[in-house]
Amino acid sequence: MARYGIGASLGGWRPFPADNPWNQDISGLPVDPRSDVLVASIGLDGSLHPDFGTVWQGVPNGIPYVVVRGKQPRVPVRFEYADESDPGPYPIPPNAPIEGGPQGKGDRHILAVDRDDKRLYELFSAYPDGKGWRAGSGAIFNLASNRLRPAGWTSADAAGLPIFPGLVRYDEVMEQKAIRHALRFTCRRTRRAYVSPARHFASRSADPNLPPMGMRVRLRKDFDMRPFPPVARVILTALQKYGMLLADNGGDWYLSGAPDSRWDNEAIATLKRVKGRDFEVVRMGRLVTG
Repeated sequence: MARYGIGASLGGWRPFPADNPWNQDISGLPVDPRSDVLVASIGLDGSLHPDFGTVWQGVPNGIPYVVVRGKQPRVPVRFEYADESDPGPYPIPPNAPIEGGPQGKGDRHILAVDRDDKRLYELFSAYPDGKGWRAGSGAIFNLASNRLRPAGWTSADAAGLPIFPGLVRYDEVMEQKAIRHALRFTCRRTRRAYVSPARHFASRSADPNLPPMGMRVRLRKDFDMRPFPPVARVILTALQKYGMLLADNGGDWYLSGAPDSRWDNEAIATLKRVKGRDFEVVRMGRLVTG
């Protein structure tokens, strides 16, 4: 089992401390009073969409990552939004996978996990730039700490959250047979607001019926997983126990994961049987609107 490289297994190691929001068991927390309205705004009949798998349109399907050593050489990154980005340099290897592939036109995330020093390095809209990279924004996270980004700051994600901890990963589902953290999802319309642990919003709408960044939903306790294959049941169990955090604007009910050539695409596709009405919003804390 490779400890380093593209899509390497973490061997059961879970980023962030046990009491971090990503690792919190929320299965017993109260439902938010506005749960029905918020879920309806995303779509009661919309399907959960697994936004990961093997290959889609000729490139790996999902948000890839690379695990690097602590001695991985660091390279400079030039940021468009430098005032809300961590300057680096970043330990991005020359062969680091880019979301959507080298010619991709989408978010072009790069995620690098320094397993030795427990640091996470993430870039948004990353392009090669001489001996380094240029990017829209970037963030560095200490995976042994609960420290959040400064209030109002973006990250490589619209909500100011780390991306990597919210991915469905092959090593957890197939090797560990358990996901022990919250997952990441997107929706098309969001509110100009965020709730912790999010730190940033990406909307101009003040509509209180729209979900804020950082909103957490969970799969209802009475949802019947028995008809689903084992791969899907691992993911559904995590959605009941840890839920998923709204992290970005994108497709409604799009669930993020990392690509892997070993995924069973047909088994993953069964997740589309899950509908928006099968989720409920976990009671939220203080809303930040500006």
